[in-house]
Amino acid sequence: MDTLTHALSGALLARATAPKDAPPRALPRRIAAGFFACAAPDLDFVVAFVGPVEYLANHRGVTHSLVLLPLWAFVVSWVLAKLLREPRGWRELYGITALGLALHIAGDVITSYGTMILAPFSDWRAQIGTTFIVDLWFSGIIAAGLAASAVLRRSRWPAVAASALLIAYVGFQYLQREKAVEFGERTARSLGLGGATVNVQPRPVSPFNWTVFVSDAEAHRFAHVNLNRLEPRSYRPGDGFVAMLDSVYEPLSAAHWETRTRYGEGATKALAREAWNSPAMAVYRWFADLPAFDGTSAGSTCVWFIDLRFYTPGRATQPFRYGACRDRPETAWRLVPP
Repeated sequence: MDTLTHALSGALLARATAPKDAPPRALPRRIAAGFFACAAPDLDFVVAFVGPVEYLANHRGVTHSLVLLPLWAFVVSWVLAKLLREPRGWRELYGITALGLALHIAGDVITSYGTMILAPFSDWRAQIGTTFIVDLWFSGIIAAGLAASAVLRRSRWPAVAASALLIAYVGFQYLQREKAVEFGERTARSLGLGGATVNVQPRPVSPFNWTVFVSDAEAHRFAHVNLNRLEPRSYRPGDGFVAMLDSVYEPLSAAHWETRTRYGEGATKALAREAWNSPAMAVYRWFADLPAFDGTSAGSTCVWFIDLRFYTPGRATQPFRYGACRDRPETAWRLVPP
């Protein structure tokens, strides 16, 4: 989830859970604490200044840990009590700070990136995969709830109603995810791919937009589909950016399947397999759920891979593209960022 949506969701939660007898002057501090606490785990972006490989290995790590949440809640509430000049100290803000941190973790778990909720004791990455990283409907519900709360300042029910609607929306997305999985399983059976795995990824603009993957040990077959569309959506220049993004998702009956191999084909296949299995690629192997070969450069010096979870049609460059490079055939591979 993007950081601004996290912060706004924290403000909404703070208003929804505010005690009925809360002093009027205390409410703004509570909402501000929820806003900043729910954004705080994304401070781990500083790891990117160390390097992209370190960011890949540590983003959504210890700052997103349920195990360390009580500690982070103390630290963040203490800092916020100073910044917000809370007269009763950090204890007054500890509860809403802990809720904000927990909500941030939940907001990331519903996406597909993966969140290390048991760090530092485990690098297992929790992911439900119902919600795209930037979901305008999700953010819009939060914004509407906050706007209604600003109008009806004395009532917490607009925030409560918006929070309930958010939960219902994510539940609706989960049902769409199950429909996408079912479509992938039907396709796998029709292709005779008994040992294939099905993976589905939410996409932007609409909760009905998904990319469905049917994968085996050698390749990924995938289609960009809209679960509710009966006719393809035509796009003409001038229709706008959102329409352009949405137009690539086709009805299930007209799904166009593409194939990306894990290791390439022909002469490069053995080289790509060697590069992929090298110790240098250990971090990327841990991270990438849908790895695919993405070419070579400098002859056979570098072999590149992408994670199809983040593949967006029409995008010139794809995120999380990493390579294994070596100077000569007899030297060791090293992980290289894009």
